[in-house]
Amino acid sequence: MRRTRLIPLTLTATALLTLMGLGVAHADSAAAVRAQDWPQYRGPGGDGVYPGAGLDLKWTAEGPKKLWQRPLGGGFSGLTATDGHLFTLYSKGGDEFLVALDAATGKQAWSLRTGDERKDQFGDGPRSTPVVDGDRIFAVGALGHLWSVDRGTGEVLWDRDLRKDFGAVVPTWGVSAQPVIHGDLLLFNVGGKPGHAIMAFEKTTGKVRWKTGSGIPGYALPVTFTVGGVEQTAFFTGTALTSVVPTTGEVLWTLPWKTAYDVNAAAPIFIAPDRLFVSSGYDTGAAMLRVKGADGSASVEEVWRSRRMKNQFSSSVYHDGHIYGFDNKNLKCIDAKTGQDRWRKSGFGHGSLFFLDGHFVVLGEKGKMALVEADPTAYKEKAVTRVADGKHWTVPTYYDGKLYVRNEKDLFSFGL
Repeated sequence: MRRTRLIPLTLTATALLTLMGLGVAHADSAAAVRAQDWPQYRGPGGDGVYPGAGLDLKWTAEGPKKLWQRPLGGGFSGLTATDGHLFTLYSKGGDEFLVALDAATGKQAWSLRTGDERKDQFGDGPRSTPVVDGDRIFAVGALGHLWSVDRGTGEVLWDRDLRKDFGAVVPTWGVSAQPVIHGDLLLFNVGGKPGHAIMAFEKTTGKVRWKTGSGIPGYALPVTFTVGGVEQTAFFTGTALTSVVPTTGEVLWTLPWKTAYDVNAAAPIFIAPDRLFVSSGYDTGAAMLRVKGADGSASVEEVWRSRRMKNQFSSSVYHDGHIYGFDNKNLKCIDAKTGQDRWRKSGFGHGSLFFLDGHFVVLGEKGKMALVEADPTAYKEKAVTRVADGKHWTVPTYYDGKLYVRNEKDLFSFGL
């Protein structure tokens, strides 16, 4: 394996918290990185929101300027970014790799072989996105191998074979769930043998801190929040939405959630002070839940349920009382209080989006990318471009004034 050493940088800790009433949404994986970094799947808070304003986005009507393009490889792993470097997983020639790239040029800094390439008729390669936590990178391959790696050198610090060690099941479309950092723990929906569905590992050693539950894994990012003084992490497993105490693994509540092919893939969204939005595709739909917490216990009840927002694999984003996301192949805005439609827009196919300074960056599966105003009254497109041919199922990354987009062959950098 090839490794080229990077110069470490001491980072300033930031507390990316959303405070309102009794609710607190946590972004622990961003605790040891700068506010402008993109340390995990779906951005600093894992909610598809970049917390910045006054960014002076310089898009012409034809879209942003392409700065560079480089071959990458198979997979739908997202890109995380810090200290002038990008991190992602890809596959090529029968192998899977974790790679560090120079964000300014795309030049490789180091790479680590993480396993055999997973083949799939819908697209080869890894799905999960690496997590940056201080001087470490945590990554999970498509066949269920968990790695802790030195961020600067690519040196392996520890690793766990989740299938061999815990009987983890590789779901139909590969291991796609996202690990999440909570304090000194790495939390992950392993989907292992009985009692090993959800697990917590010590970040520094890989030692199991706790394990709980049974059942197959889902494909989604867990979300951590506090309601009524009760901190909890909600995991969207293959069959249910399950809330646990992140420090101990104690199960607080479980809401059964059945989706065809067990594709519970979209990240739940916490809306302060006490609401939780959950959605899945294949005609299942969405629900808004009210979470209650007091005296160390918690429960959940349904506020509304609708088939107006069916997130097949791309997660929605909450902004100012509304939820924006992909209802199958239609980009939509719905009212968070009622679940009723506000507007819809076709033409992207399946896609992904994230919020950036009053706008949504929207990427369609065939490479159409648009800057859309965050307005619940109507679809307002400010600019549009076409990235390239190929399948674009990976949510873009924003870092240091640039936008990074990948398909199954190449990685692109655009200036904003």
